[in-house]
Amino acid sequence: MIRSSRAIGFAPAPVASSRLINAVAASLAFGAASLCLISSLKVLAIKLVAMPLPM
Repeated sequence: MIRSSRAIGFAPAPVASSRLINAVAASLAFGAASLCLISSLKVLAIKLVAMPLPM
């Protein structure tokens, strides 16, 4: 049986550019920061509503 000189299986995937990786990282960071801000505002709004009114 003669073996083929070509590679068998999956070819190595091309590595993404650093600009693309930085863009994905920046969008994930922005999403995480906005989620934290929204959560904080929601907690503050709930605390304000739950506060008893002074009479």
